[in-house]
Amino acid sequence: MNMQNLMAQAQRMQRELTKKKEEIDNSQFEGTSEWVKLTINGKKELQSIKITYENPIDNDDKEALEDMIKIALNEACHKVDQKTEEVMGAYGQLGGLF
Repeated sequence: MNMQNLMAQAQRMQRELTKKKEEIDNSQFEGTSEWVKLTINGKKELQSIKITYENPIDNDDKEALEDMIKIALNEACHKVDQKTEEVMGAYGQLGGLF
């Protein structure tokens, strides 16, 4: 394979990687906990948050609610990481080319 063909192939793969990354960035990922449901995008930016806890929240529950938000956010971020690995993992060996 000559250098020109190799460069053309590398450019095609770069375009594919960019397209896949944009698809992930524009996707929505949900995280839930016992009291919270939230959505982030593939850039891990918070899009929405809903408190699903039905009872009034007093001071004792405030710390628990904060923990539930962290749990839900971490779950959603983990989903982004999993999807990124699933979609982009095939290109992992090519990282040194770009």
